[in-house]
Amino acid sequence: MSSAQGSGEHWKSLESVGISRKELAMAEALQMEYDALSRLRHDKEENRTKQNPDPCLISWDEPVLDFYSKPAGRQKDLKLLRGLSGSDPTLNYNSLSPQEGLPNHSTSQGSPSGPVPWPTGSLARDYLYIFDGSDGGLSLSPRPGDIDGSSKKLSPPPLPPRVSIWDTPPLPPRKGSPSPSKISQPSDINTFSLVEQPPGKLLGPQILEEEELRGGSTGHLRGSVDYDGINDAITRLNLKSTYDAEMLRDATRGWKEGQGPLDFGKDTPGKPVARSKTMPPQVPPRTYVSRCANRKNSTSGKNHRISAASAVSRPHAAVTNGHELFEVSEERDEEVAAFCHMLDILRSGSNIQDYFLTGYVWSAVTPSPEHLGDEVNLKVTVLCDSLREPLTFTCNCSSTVDLLIYQTLCYTHDELRDVDVGDFVLKPCGLEEFLQNKHALGSHEYIQYCRKFDIDIRLQLMEQKSVRSDLARTVNDDQSPSTLNYLVHLQERPVKQTISRQALSLLFDTYHNEVDAFLLADGDFPLKADRVVQSVKAICNALAAVETPEITNALNQLPPCPSRIQPKIQKDPSVLAVRENREKVVEALTAAILDLVELYCSTFNADFQTAVHGSHKHDLVQEACHFPRPLAFNVYATHRIPITWAASYEDFYLSCSLSHGGKELCNPLQTRRAHFSKYLFHLIIWDQRICFPVQVDRLPRETLLCATLYALPIPPPGSSSEAIKQRRAPEALGWVTTPLFNFRHILTCGRKLLGLWPATQENSSARWSTPNFHQPDSVILQIDFPASAFDVKFTSPSGDKFSPCYEFGSLREEDQRVLKNIMQKESLYWLTDADKKRLWEKRYYCHSEVSSLPLVLASAPSWEWACLPDIYVLLKQWTHMNHQDALGLLHATFPDQEVRRMAVQWIGSLSDAELLDYLPQLVQALKYECYLDSPLVRFLLKRAISDLRVTHYFFWLLKDGLKDSQFSIRYQYLLAALLCCCGKGLREEFNRQCWLVNTLAKLAQQVREATPSARQGILRNGLEEVKQFFALNGSCRLPLSPSLLVKGIVPRDCSYFNSNAVPLKLSFQNVDPMGENIRVIFKCGDDLRQDMLTLQMIRIMSKIWVQEGLDMRMVIFRCFSTGRGRGMVEMIPNAETLRKIQVEHGVTGSFKDRPLADWLQKHNPGEDEYEKAVENFIYSCAGCCVATYVLGICDRHNDNIMLKTTGHMFHIDFGRFLGHAQMFGNIKRDRAPFVFTSDMAYVINGGDKPSSRFHDFVDLCCQAYNLIRKHTHLFLNLLGLMLSCGIPELSDLEDLKYVYDALRPQDTEANATTYFTRLIESSLGSVATKLNFFIHNLAQMKFTGSDDRLTLSFAPRTYTLQHSGRLSDVFLCRQEKVFHPNKTYIYVVKVMRENAHEATYIQRTFEEFQELHNKLRLLFPSSLLPSFPSRFTIGRPRGEAGAERRREELNGYIWHLIHATPEVAECDLVYTFFHPLPRDEKAANTSPAPKPSDGSWARPVGKVGGEVKLSISYKNNKLFIMVMHIRGLQLLQDGNDPDPYVKIYLLPDPQKTTKKKTKVARKTCNPTYNEMLVYDGIPKGDLQQRELQLSVLSEQGFWENILLGEVHIRLRELDLAQEKTGWFALGSRSHETS
Repeated sequence: MSSAQGSGEHWKSLESVGISRKELAMAEALQMEYDALSRLRHDKEENRTKQNPDPCLISWDEPVLDFYSKPAGRQKDLKLLRGLSGSDPTLNYNSLSPQEGLPNHSTSQGSPSGPVPWPTGSLARDYLYIFDGSDGGLSLSPRPGDIDGSSKKLSPPPLPPRVSIWDTPPLPPRKGSPSPSKISQPSDINTFSLVEQPPGKLLGPQILEEEELRGGSTGHLRGSVDYDGINDAITRLNLKSTYDAEMLRDATRGWKEGQGPLDFGKDTPGKPVARSKTMPPQVPPRTYVSRCANRKNSTSGKNHRISAASAVSRPHAAVTNGHELFEVSEERDEEVAAFCHMLDILRSGSNIQDYFLTGYVWSAVTPSPEHLGDEVNLKVTVLCDSLREPLTFTCNCSSTVDLLIYQTLCYTHDELRDVDVGDFVLKPCGLEEFLQNKHALGSHEYIQYCRKFDIDIRLQLMEQKSVRSDLARTVNDDQSPSTLNYLVHLQERPVKQTISRQALSLLFDTYHNEVDAFLLADGDFPLKADRVVQSVKAICNALAAVETPEITNALNQLPPCPSRIQPKIQKDPSVLAVRENREKVVEALTAAILDLVELYCSTFNADFQTAVHGSHKHDLVQEACHFPRPLAFNVYATHRIPITWAASYEDFYLSCSLSHGGKELCNPLQTRRAHFSKYLFHLIIWDQRICFPVQVDRLPRETLLCATLYALPIPPPGSSSEAIKQRRAPEALGWVTTPLFNFRHILTCGRKLLGLWPATQENSSARWSTPNFHQPDSVILQIDFPASAFDVKFTSPSGDKFSPCYEFGSLREEDQRVLKNIMQKESLYWLTDADKKRLWEKRYYCHSEVSSLPLVLASAPSWEWACLPDIYVLLKQWTHMNHQDALGLLHATFPDQEVRRMAVQWIGSLSDAELLDYLPQLVQALKYECYLDSPLVRFLLKRAISDLRVTHYFFWLLKDGLKDSQFSIRYQYLLAALLCCCGKGLREEFNRQCWLVNTLAKLAQQVREATPSARQGILRNGLEEVKQFFALNGSCRLPLSPSLLVKGIVPRDCSYFNSNAVPLKLSFQNVDPMGENIRVIFKCGDDLRQDMLTLQMIRIMSKIWVQEGLDMRMVIFRCFSTGRGRGMVEMIPNAETLRKIQVEHGVTGSFKDRPLADWLQKHNPGEDEYEKAVENFIYSCAGCCVATYVLGICDRHNDNIMLKTTGHMFHIDFGRFLGHAQMFGNIKRDRAPFVFTSDMAYVINGGDKPSSRFHDFVDLCCQAYNLIRKHTHLFLNLLGLMLSCGIPELSDLEDLKYVYDALRPQDTEANATTYFTRLIESSLGSVATKLNFFIHNLAQMKFTGSDDRLTLSFAPRTYTLQHSGRLSDVFLCRQEKVFHPNKTYIYVVKVMRENAHEATYIQRTFEEFQELHNKLRLLFPSSLLPSFPSRFTIGRPRGEAGAERRREELNGYIWHLIHATPEVAECDLVYTFFHPLPRDEKAANTSPAPKPSDGSWARPVGKVGGEVKLSISYKNNKLFIMVMHIRGLQLLQDGNDPDPYVKIYLLPDPQKTTKKKTKVARKTCNPTYNEMLVYDGIPKGDLQQRELQLSVLSEQGFWENILLGEVHIRLRELDLAQEKTGWFALGSRSHETS
């Protein structure tokens, strides 16, 4: 070992990645024992070598040379090897071959063996030196037949030996040590410690350090060494990046049982098993060593080389200059190694009491007062295997689940003394999830769903031990090592563009051959040099086409050749005639190439690495806050330039800027303008120093360097005018961002390669994106940062101990008003510089405004080290923020680590259900984290470990994030970390889900691309492959939800939609036999991320409304993107599109008012059922209006609005939102604020005239709108975090501004109410919406099959002759006057059937007879049908006489119809028409009662004159009167509806100066106004003497307006300290009331 000081420093560096000092000490002791064995083996082989002196490839017996005698420039070529953070790849292959066996040695004190002594001095400490030799003997491993351990020489490789170019100085001998000629260098073996570790866990990797031996000292072996255990541990290290963690656990378990991880049956116990049985052979590159210092040991005319031979022929090929290429594990990257260590700690700290419960999918819980009321009773059916009949309980929502379990157990068990309720769970039938025993029934989302849609609550009682446990984690899962490489390789990787180790080795072979020929040449140097240049070009081209300045300078020393344009430098051709000069050139060139390999390996995700010292940590550290030097670096060149740029652009320059959180720290700096250069490749060389006017101590820790490449486009031919050239604007070609401080907060140093992102992609400096190595042809920028003898580290300051805190009310009123106006902006995106200055000045007064913290922090003038204490103490003393406000601190604007840590701490109180609501945004926020490990990453992984539902959605969100090329590498590691944490069972489940999704995606793509006639056959054939999937896997959960467990596909229920994307309509067989089949839509070709986001926002809106006690009865369906351009959507049962409902009344059905009401009446024939459906419609329609307006959902037509039979309306297909309307030429198709048409109003009003139910609808809309406005900051935060997700219609602040403008946070509630009322009126009066519906009907006719036209709009199902019986006679008995809701006539039809004793009576309208005739015409030619009575009649068609004439005409029509040809008379349409409907079950002689135009749940009218609803308030000497609604106005004397308006006076008012009026409502007795009338400058004392006179009049044009009612309100009788809202009765002019 090295000195104690060196060990201590080294231990500190390794403790940061989780390696303890005890482990290090044990590893070093074990290493010393192993090295002693190696020395003994080499001594024994030396004796054999003397007896049989065969030439060897590598020799260590070189004469002593003074290392410092070499030129200073070449001293750096001595390559040093040092271990790195537990898995130094240099230690992976320098082991014995599997054919070699070591005998059991026992050494004595007198053993003469010992290693070659190492040089002393500063270079000797903590390093292992590997030197090249050219001659001498080194024993090779025995042949496989030498089982007894006798050593035999392997035959030399077929490649000829090669002359080396220069010698590395050998080690000086020490006193008392054997001569160098008798000593062989021991092999370096990577070992693991044998310290106690958790069972099943891979032994901690250790660092390799060589003990500096003192003169004459020898090693001692005490007892036997467990070679199998050592080599198995080494094997497991190599297996970490190749095999599953399960195999690693088996390997460790087998080692402890005395067995190896693999079956090495032929190996003798007690002998070492080398790693080359399991790992690929080493294939090192070769470098050249000058032989001038070792001529006497060389054979003239013979060259010795280091060859890239196979493992069989060359198992011990050493690497000269310490370079070697081999496979590496992820711990080579220090940041990934630290991340793996964090995962180990995270998993070990889960404290799981019962691993069995980790496999449960718990039902989501959302507590709310509305769902937990004691007065709300539930009817619950519980099924149990031990009971023949299900049990039915009636319990209230607040009852806990375990109480229901206990009640059920009372029926299933005679004795409950030994029964534990906790051993049982309740599972909803049809879902693979379980209710949480300690929570109330009503808080579960499943129960809430059943209540919303009146679905029976069916639960199954199960014992925990009988529940599926295939997803549960195990102890072995948590104790397995955190390895990421294997899990990363399982993912859908981006384009792999790194060269393999083997391919690069072959290129090095070619290079060696050409160099040898060049060195041995006696003449014709240009031709030989050209071949060398070509081989160098091949290597550089493989290494990302990078040509470093060192390679360029080395190649400049070669003579001119065709393969490379030489610089204009006159060289003496006779110089290279001297061999030593050629050797120097090759020496410099080889060193430059190896440096490029090292640079390439450190830049790209290569599967090899050079065996040089790793990320060497300096012992000296300088704090960045005490480093006043300006930031400077050298911009050398851009590599891998597209050849097309040469003909398209000129005057290339680079713009460099520094930013923090999207804010530039100084003005950008530019390089000079350069043109193309052509050496080996096309380059743009600047080689220019960039020095920012910002000192390092003024840089924030999260500073980003952004470099953008610009060029001027070359004018087209013929436009050589200077004026045109002057007008050319620079065009951005690419950009890249990189942090200045790494994850250890060390300032970047050394040479860096940065891949540029194309300028077409978003260039946002606030995004913490990695360089572009995702695309194989990305342009590469080379920047050389200054090297330093010490690390410059950013250390976090501690916050100030004290920060003042003042009351907001202590500010001047003007300051309070200004600050409140600033805070009402709700988002930092619209803060002006003046706003920021004012906020920061008054920050100590803002503590009471908790939600303003993001605005205050966004106003901080600087985030440099000196300003952080003030910011941190403000953060520390701030009142605890709720999670909705804390989301605002995760934006890209706040990259500071402490701010984000505090935000995560505040978000930590989220329940699992709330976390799922915000999970997509939190996954996007991971992009803004500076480093791989962060508090947000730990928070999400920790919550994913504890809840399977979180794990499921987190997996699919990360998997979708892999498609984001700029962040794919980060998401790969995070996804691998999640898979590492979730356990083997869940990993296998995710694998099945991905398999199923890929199968469905392939099928959907085939169906989509096929011709319409071939689609059905392709679908059926593809479903067979889905069947095979389930035959192989048994069952699989759908990505839509982990609760949806299916076991097969139902082909007969599968089809496809005839839309542009041709989505599949699939039906899966439920695993639960008590559940229905699960129907989903699978889309391929549509990006469902926007649908996901829209539905997420609607779901959050719905939860906000429910939490406020306003259930808008929204239909929220599942939708999930499973990859770009594909995904799953849940199908809502018992729902139909508005188009299909409307076209039942013909293609012009969208212009009619009755289709929706008739459809609901058809499916809800009972009066109570219909009223309930209308109520559901009113609430859900109001919610849809608010949601679609706030989110700017466009492209609304009647095919993406659906209606359930229960009356719930909902929208689908959100391909356009945030105001990005569909255009028809230059005309917006969506002209109305939202879709609210007359047929919807018809359902609400119960007719074509406004009723008081319309008032309730408007009030619901305004109330819901104002509730969402209170949460403006939440929606701006959520949508703001999604700006980087890549959705085209949510990409900049303008898109976010749409939501801000729609929510109008600066308005009062009254103003917002008035505003939304006007929107309702505008939407209802829009003709464009109906016209859009009609155009869509015409466009969709080509997709509509004939079956869609064969149903009658008023018949819920189809009836046939066989079902109903043959008709014998049909006769219209009479007509009756009904109100539906307007006056009309209905005909009573007597129907006689064969073999029926009594006639049945049905009721049909003239319009229904006409619908029958129209649809018969679609099936049969007119010649087969009787003529239908004309719709137009002379006189009053709605009168009694008109109805009588139509009855006679209809009798003639139906007689001819039932006596027509059998194909007409016996068709299904005719028998469906004459089949009794639920409404026909009433007594034939009972006339239907007139249906009131008002809703049954509207308040009754107090007086004949009607009522007016007002909202009156008084504030700041202003009287506010909101005129809301009027109901129950009387008709005019002529029987027409009035045109009412409201007029107000504030009495006493002799001059009538206080008159104020509302607008006029046209032709209605129930108008809605929602207008605010304001009286300003009225003192409160004066107000007590005033009286409000309100009159309602009807505008009569040229005649005098008619008074409809009046009311006087004495203001002194109202408590105006609070807003007064209520209905006031209207009377005559002489009547006064309050």
